[in-house]
Amino acid sequence: MGKLSIIKEFWDFLKIRKKIWLAPIVIVLLLLGLIIVATSNTALAPFIYALF
Repeated sequence: MGKLSIIKEFWDFLKIRKKIWLAPIVIVLLLLGLIIVATSNTALAPFIYALF
């Protein structure tokens, strides 16, 4: 199973269960997590933490 199949399965779950409204929440949480991980060991970290 690849990453794309997991994403497709999750999307199908959201459609079948009529939980499409959860998609923007999940996307925002993933993006915030990616920003935190990407900037945790760089010189940008103090600036990112100042935003939150």
